[in-house]
Amino acid sequence: MLFRGRSALRGIAARSTAMAVGVVTAVTTGLAAAPVVHASPSATGALRWAPCDAEAEPGSECATLTVPVDWNRPDGPKLDLSVARRQATEPGARVGSMVFGPGGPGDSGVEMVVGNVSRFSPEVRRSFDIVSFDPRGVGGSNPVTCSGELLAERPSPELRSQADFDATMAYNRRLRADCRARTGPVFDHLDTAQTVRDLDALRAALGERKLTFHGSSYGTLLGAQYAEAYPRRVRAMVLESVMDHSVRTTRDFLRSEVSTAEDSFQEFVKWCDGAADCALHGRDVRAVWQGLLDRAGRGELEDLAKPGTSLSRSDLVNKKAFRKFYKADYAGLATEIARMHASEPLPASPTSVAPLPLATPVFCSDWRLPVRDYEEYASLVSMMNRTAPDLPYLLPIHMTAACLGAPTANPQHRLRVHGAPPILLSNALHDPATGYAWAVSVARQLGRSGVLLTYEGHGHGSVTSGPCMEDAVDSYLTDLAVPRRGTSCPAVSL
Repeated sequence: MLFRGRSALRGIAARSTAMAVGVVTAVTTGLAAAPVVHASPSATGALRWAPCDAEAEPGSECATLTVPVDWNRPDGPKLDLSVARRQATEPGARVGSMVFGPGGPGDSGVEMVVGNVSRFSPEVRRSFDIVSFDPRGVGGSNPVTCSGELLAERPSPELRSQADFDATMAYNRRLRADCRARTGPVFDHLDTAQTVRDLDALRAALGERKLTFHGSSYGTLLGAQYAEAYPRRVRAMVLESVMDHSVRTTRDFLRSEVSTAEDSFQEFVKWCDGAADCALHGRDVRAVWQGLLDRAGRGELEDLAKPGTSLSRSDLVNKKAFRKFYKADYAGLATEIARMHASEPLPASPTSVAPLPLATPVFCSDWRLPVRDYEEYASLVSMMNRTAPDLPYLLPIHMTAACLGAPTANPQHRLRVHGAPPILLSNALHDPATGYAWAVSVARQLGRSGVLLTYEGHGHGSVTSGPCMEDAVDSYLTDLAVPRRGTSCPAVSL
């Protein structure tokens, strides 16, 4: 899931994983060519499954897979990847293993498997061993480690001058050096192109001749680049809430991200105008929201989850509104806005920027988003505010600031996939993080292999959004029955 972290990546003092900001060391100045097809990667040792720890739900099994830190030096240092599975609930109906590519970047696939696999339909759980892993640098797979004190010093993305811009660049250099020193050599090899090789090694270790894969959000980047590198090793692939890695410029990336978030805000307002059970029904929702933004800007808005503490504008937008858009929880958002609106103002005070929940080194190593100077940065922020006037300082500008000055090992390029079977893309029309236009673009890049299944509703994630979506995805995964091109499914009532 783009720009959303998981509890397995919580930062603790000097040991903080997904909040790190840094990249690999090999500088790439231009856009990458399509990856070449590699021979089958080899991993050290077979998967030896054993029950996971005591906190895991019964039935989950864990293992480790040893892979090269740098696939370009297969005989060099090694890395242990943490892997987990749930075996098919009906062995007689088992089709094989299905690997889940977690989102984020920075989500833990192991945590999902050992915790709760309800995101998958009963039919998928019946037919497949559900397998996932912690991508390199995450959770149990040599997590990125940085100084907690240094992370707490992160500059605000609300830059006001060239001096602020220069200070952010200097901070990023310090943080990258610190994270690299604490994490070890894997820090320089965290990009998705390396993880593609890990994924093929996992396929081989599972004994699968061809890969069945379900990638969600950032995991769709992994899936698409796997199909590009190993098109004839794909059995079936679902890409849910699709990222478009062909978006070339910083401006285009930010514009597309804020446009889709603003669309979700507009959908929220439209729903509230028509829903009698909306806590703000009959009121000017935008005016109420703008009042909260103004109070947050003055440090007067109380965070009701932390009484007595103020909520910044950025946290109001990203932690309150944007998170609710993920699950299309419009009723919950309206109720929270109404409560904050009715709360007493705090004494005006400066607000701090919360630690980045998602700024992993993976993102900076996959996305080249250069900004020349403060003047260009201010222009980008102005464009974002015009495009999404209701949602200032959305997370994508935080990520852009976090990657300033960072090298990029796996920068953007158009997909070139030849010889892959049909690949099923699934996207909501109103997805707050991965807009529908991205899914359309990736389907076109996949050419004859790309089949887009449209969910006519809201939220981030769609494969189990009602029986129409679930049946289409289940039939594809289990029986390789590909939906007719142009298929769409109706929205489930909010």
